[in-house]
Parts: sequence; structure tokens; C-alpha cells
Amino acid sequence: MIAGTAMHTHEVVRTETQRTRNRRTLAIVLAAAALLLTMLAPLVTPASAQEWSAPRTVYIEETGHSLDQLFLDVWRDGGKESSYGYPITPEITLDNGHIVQYLHYARFEYWPEGDANGQQFHIGNVGEELRPISLQRSIASWNSTGEPQGSDRAEQTLTTAKAWLPVKAPVIAGNTRYVEETQHTVRGSFLDFWERTGEAGFIGNPLTEEYESAGSTWQVFERGQLKMAPGDEARMVPVGEILATKYGLDQSPVGQGDLPAYDEALFIPPPEPEPEVGGISGGYVPGGGEVWIDINLSSQYMVVYQGDAVVMETYISSGKPGFETPTGSFRINLKNGTQDMEGLIGGEYYNVKDVPSVMYFTDRGHAIHGAYWHNNFGAVMSHGCINVPVDLAEFLYEITPSGARVEIHW
Repeated sequence: MIAGTAMHTHEVVRTETQRTRNRRTLAIVLAAAALLLTMLAPLVTPASAQEWSAPRTVYIEETGHSLDQLFLDVWRDGGKESSYGYPITPEITLDNGHIVQYLHYARFEYWPEGDANGQQFHIGNVGEELRPISLQRSIASWNSTGEPQGSDRAEQTLTTAKAWLPVKAPVIAGNTRYVEETQHTVRGSFLDFWERTGEAGFIGNPLTEEYESAGSTWQVFERGQLKMAPGDEARMVPVGEILATKYGLDQSPVGQGDLPAYDEALFIPPPEPEPEVGGISGGYVPGGGEVWIDINLSSQYMVVYQGDAVVMETYISSGKPGFETPTGSFRINLKNGTQDMEGLIGGEYYNVKDVPSVMYFTDRGHAIHGAYWHNNFGAVMSHGCINVPVDLAEFLYEITPSGARVEIHW
């Protein structure tokens, strides 16, 4: 668990919840104006997620209350319901301007003016509010032998009160620690819980010694209370709920309105869109003019023209480092509908069967062809050839004559 005293700087809204933004639709920029494509060659890149943001207020269906901004951040960062439980009241603005909200195991507090250290967020010291009001009077009723007097109920009250008395540093034995700051010990299962959850950073230092009540063992800490039933492990007591009930606070569920129900998936950014392959424009006219191919290695993008008109465009995969695709002006010098490709380049052997729609543009084996073995178009992948999606490669093969011009550049 992360310490509950972590700082955040978001503003807390006091009375009204913020409406949640809808996730925006992602767009892909695939084409520019025809004149720009002709003059500069296409540079088409996938768009990033636009204007996405996580919700700042969520509705907790388990209790019918919401968590907003700073309190939501602390709750999520600090272990959520396992550390603090769920919210059981709305945010409450106190007379001193502090904003508080009760959860099962804690009370979140926002101090607009900050404390002496400038800290605005606090986990309330709810443990201190469990201290018996009549502690000194109870202690005074002990007799000279230290034994409580009166009924069983009075005896239990005095036993609990005695646990609040500070103790001198004992001789430490076994699984026990003495906490000088509050002059109390922590031992056994309570010590295991305290150390495992960040010691004073989470539940605070002990305010009492262990004491027995109602058949269980209890211990109060600055920001909470632990209980251990016979044969069980240490567990948190819902002190926030106990105090909210004690103070007569309204814990009734409130309407959800348009708030999103809490789900951690709401806070996961949408994935970056995959590059769109592009497609065929339908503008090809048999015998309608020169077909030529423009390949931009910087954007890993190909545009096929008939004259000045775009007839096809797609992401491609060119040569990876060490196997770079050559740049310059070339001509299709050989076409082969299907071909096995095998070779040794730069000490790396390759053997690919039935490569479709092969069109060579150098006498060193560089070709434009279909690639059925990957779908990572838009990234360098090849041994120097130009990989094209199979369906588009087939169309390109059909419309491109031998001798067609191929322009390759960065």
C-alpha cells in the first residue's frame, strides 16, 4: 500500500461535481490536397489520441457516493477500498473552510490554507477521536493496587482507558517494537500489519497498547484502529463509519446523475491507433496516362499516381537498418506474379515462399511486392524491398507496366 499522506495539487470542488468528458473519437490523417501531394509527396502519419482525459469524479456504486478530484487521486493511489474502504458521505464543508469526506476506514480532509508545511491534504486523525472523554476521571478511580472497581462494564471501560496510558520504553522481547513518538508498543500480528502497510505513513503511530474487549484484541492508531478476533489476523476497524454514525452524518446514497461508475479501466489511456493502410481511390483509367510510384521512406508511405491523380496509397515497410532501401529514380525492370525469394544479405539468410506481385526496380534484387507474413506496415521490416499489403500489391501489379517510374526519397 502507498502511504496515505501522499501530496496532490488538484483543486477540490466543494459543492458541485464536475461533469465527465466523453471520450473523443480518434482520427487518422490519411491524405492531403492533391497539389501538395504532387509537389511534396505524401507525408501521412497516424493521429494520436486527441483530448483524452481520465474522469475527475466517479460514482461508487457500492455505497452510492462519489469521489472527486484530490480525494479520488489519493484513494486510487493509496490502495482504494482495501486501504480506505468506500466513501460513505458526500464531501462536507466545515465552518473553518476545511472539506472532509468519510470513508469506511478513514476521513479525507482538504485544508485550503494548508498546514504549517503547506500541506493541504490530510488523512484525519480519527483514532484520537476514539479516546475516552472521561479518561482522567476513569484513571483516578483505580485503587491503590491498580485493580478496577465496580461492575463488569465499568471494569471493561477502565481496562480500555488504561490502554491509552503511555508506557516507558520496555525491555523489547520477541516480535515487539516501542514507538517513542507516542510512547506505545506494537507487537505480534498488529506489528506485522503496521510494518507491512508502511508503518506511520499509513495508519499512523499507536495511541494505545493492545487491550481485550468483547472477546477480541484491539489497538488504536493515529489514523485508524485494528482488531483481531481469536484465530484471525489483524484487520482494520471501520472507524470512519463509526464516527460518521456517532456524529449523526447523513450516509444515504445519492443519485448517480451522469457520473461514470468507478472502473479502473476509465483511467487507462486509449491505445495509439494503428496506421491505416490506405486504399484504392477508384480513379485509375486504363490507358489514361502514366502510372508512377512515389515512396517516402520518412513516413513509410507510398502514393501511386496516374498523371497527377492519386489512384492508390498505402503504408509500406522498407529496408531495416543494415538493409536500407536505395533512394533515387528507378524503373520497373521485371515483373513476376509469384516468386520464391531466397538469399544472403549482410550475413543474414532469408527464404520466403510464394511472394506475390513482385516488381523489381533495381538489378540488385530490390522489388516492390506483397507481404503476407506481417501486418506491421508503417515500420521498417524488409531486407531492402518495399513490402505492400497483399491486396493492394495485387492491384498495383495489375496497373503498373514494365518501365514505370519509381521515385524513392526521404
